[in-house]
Amino acid sequence: MSDAELVLRSTRVITPEGTRAASVEVTDGRITAVLPYDAPVSESARLEDLGDHVLLPGLVDTHVHVNDPGRTEWEGFWTATRAAAAGGITTLVDMPLNSLPPTTTVPHLRTKQQVAADKAHIDVGFWGGALPDNVKELRSLHEAGVFGFKAFLSPSGVEEFPHLERDALARTLAEIAAFDGLLIVHAEDPHLLASAPQQPGPKYADFLASRPRDAEDTAIARLIREAKAVNARVHVLHLSSSDALPMIAEARAEGVRITVETCPHYLTLTAEEVPDGASEFKCCPPIREAANQDLLWQALADGTIDCVVTDHSPSTADLKTDDFATAWGGISGLQLSLAAVWTEARRRGHGLEDVVRWMSTRTSELVGLDDRKGAIAVGRDADFAVLAPDETFTVDPAALQHRNRVTAYAGRTLYGVVKSTWLRGQRIVADGEFTQPKGQLLTRTH
Repeated sequence: MSDAELVLRSTRVITPEGTRAASVEVTDGRITAVLPYDAPVSESARLEDLGDHVLLPGLVDTHVHVNDPGRTEWEGFWTATRAAAAGGITTLVDMPLNSLPPTTTVPHLRTKQQVAADKAHIDVGFWGGALPDNVKELRSLHEAGVFGFKAFLSPSGVEEFPHLERDALARTLAEIAAFDGLLIVHAEDPHLLASAPQQPGPKYADFLASRPRDAEDTAIARLIREAKAVNARVHVLHLSSSDALPMIAEARAEGVRITVETCPHYLTLTAEEVPDGASEFKCCPPIREAANQDLLWQALADGTIDCVVTDHSPSTADLKTDDFATAWGGISGLQLSLAAVWTEARRRGHGLEDVVRWMSTRTSELVGLDDRKGAIAVGRDADFAVLAPDETFTVDPAALQHRNRVTAYAGRTLYGVVKSTWLRGQRIVADGEFTQPKGQLLTRTH
């Protein structure tokens, strides 16, 4: 008989070998055994029988703008991590911009870590930032434990985080390649954006025309060329243009070390349905047409797109004006990402195992946490979401944990109710009730 402290039992446990009835043993916050469903439980263990609810590994969201410190009125670690926990996310990696200061030096990283330390309901890691003038800071940030470096190839929207022009991108990639780091890139070409038609106002079609697919495609092609030249590891953020998929697949076949993500809003929302003036749907790159969305799903299925992350990018409600040209560009999706993706995935014939692969396993692999996160397997952290996949709910903004409850999903009926979320064997939220923060700050270990 084992000395497990906790046993979670379900008729549907998603493991790397598939979905099966199982009992999952937990000791000291780690998974110590995945046993047959009816395996005997030691007297020292607490048994949690989940019935037919699905036990899946906690999601790992590697693209979140927490905005803390400096723009905490936009979000903050307390509210962001509560929203994440409510949605079955147990680990997030915070983006380096929209906070003040941005995470572009080791002292700035320490500031952010200090702010997050006692507010995190889930585990939190950090990306560093790559700016035109901080190449000399990158190695020290890497050694301090950031998971990689975020760069923009077009203006970021905040003046303290300028984008990389061609020469700066080459210098940055050469430096990061020297220590085999990872550069994650917002890929839109600034010259094509500048030459696109700019028509302010409430019409979504005008905004869509101002962020053409060519801007993404050209920037990704440039990134591929530069990465290939120095054998750098690169990751394309929030892909929305399906036109870029063939070149990505070709580059990978040629040995370029490139990975790609997309987001729930590109997979579940379409340009055709965005109402005029509804800037809660505004993000950059933009939500595109339904036919484009179909190709993104196909690329997820065939592996060209590796993973799905939120790009949670909130703001105060007053910045979401009805003028698409001036409204803040960003979609808040932490709490709803699992349900939104699962709703569309099931409609398209995908299973929860696919969703777990896209939103937990592969995101863990991206940031090198796959020895701890991303699977229900012996030795991994006992991070779980308990999901009722066939139950539905209608999105009520007032029920969200985000600080600013602006959502593009308002009024939508979604499948997948998160019944509870567990972090290292401790239940941190159940039926809307939260514990005090139990999250840890994570650093890159390999």
